[in-house]
Amino acid sequence: MKGFKFKGIVAGIKKDGKKDLGLIFSTRPASAAALFTENRVVAAPVIMGRERIKSGVCQAVVVNSGNANCFTGDQGLRDSIETAKFAAQALHIPEELVMVASTGVIGAPLPMEKFRDAMPELTSNILSKNIEKQTQIGESELEGLEDFAQSIMTTDLAMKVVVRKHKIKGEEFTVAGVAKGSGMIRPNMATMLAFICTDLDISSTLLKAALKIACDQSFNRISVDGDTSTNDTVLAMANGMSNAVVEESDDALEFEKVLNEVMLELSKMIVRDGEGATKLVKIVINGAATAQDAYKAAEAVAHSNLVKTAIYGQDPNWGRITAAAGRSGATVDPDKMDLTFGDVVLVKKGVWQGVEAEKMAAEVMKKSELDIFLNLNMGKFSDFYYFCDFSENYVKINANYRS
Repeated sequence: MKGFKFKGIVAGIKKDGKKDLGLIFSTRPASAAALFTENRVVAAPVIMGRERIKSGVCQAVVVNSGNANCFTGDQGLRDSIETAKFAAQALHIPEELVMVASTGVIGAPLPMEKFRDAMPELTSNILSKNIEKQTQIGESELEGLEDFAQSIMTTDLAMKVVVRKHKIKGEEFTVAGVAKGSGMIRPNMATMLAFICTDLDISSTLLKAALKIACDQSFNRISVDGDTSTNDTVLAMANGMSNAVVEESDDALEFEKVLNEVMLELSKMIVRDGEGATKLVKIVINGAATAQDAYKAAEAVAHSNLVKTAIYGQDPNWGRITAAAGRSGATVDPDKMDLTFGDVVLVKKGVWQGVEAEKMAAEVMKKSELDIFLNLNMGKFSDFYYFCDFSENYVKINANYRS
């Protein structure tokens, strides 16, 4: 992928000595778009980011883990601005072209001396002229991408990186996505942190439209624990350094296709890596009276702790699923519901299909990935949600998060 560099280092922000400071740099200013958390308690980098992204241009992003820089008042905002200033000076670019993002514990001020001391290492070799000659992601670039992915992790057990190539009118471009997230996942726009980079030539206006569509069908369709973060950010950058250009609506659709693929896969990675999770589950609602009803029912099932614990216990307790749909606000009739676990019909027109069907459903639930289909038989609308199960490990992880 031409024109992007990634870096991840140890700056000493985390207690465990792991990578905790990352950088994305584009050799030229890139078209940019972002979406942020809808939580009314927001972190300083979100406040700053909302203003800076209005320009539709970004060239560098500095991301730290281990400290959310949230509930830190005016000082937190000054620290975010100063972090961007450190990076801008080291990279010799305008300060307003630097975005920042943070993730970690809420309430503690940023250790700014560590940011200042780490900036030379973070930005070293970034300005190499060789970046102009890059035409594809090679092994060395992937290494930088993985270092960056590691640097933004908190309770994540696995890196979340997706790279896809595609063509528009025969010209190839690349989309690389990196995300972090494991707990505090109930996005209202994105996930905790996600960064999408492409060498496609596309305007910031079209990029934002595509990003919103992709978010609605990926990060807005996942749940781990039902909590919306204070720091949720998804940022997309397109530096136009490939020969692929979005010039008309068909081109935009081609880009949306690959962007959707990248972001959906990142979303599923987050759910698979959910704190204490052992299973990835997709609930599909069919036959809803309205599109909103389909969404409401899917969301209610995905957020139900009773459903999550039954999934963990491999117990096809179907009453918990139908009850969740019933309290969702969607129009339902229990006598019309069909419920299927994989290809096993457990409920037909509101009637339980018996012990043998339940035993077969329990076998399906042993898989690490499970699809559940609930047909309301009230109309023609469908929707979905990805979620994970709840194990005792979720409680242990979050009981000891700050220790």
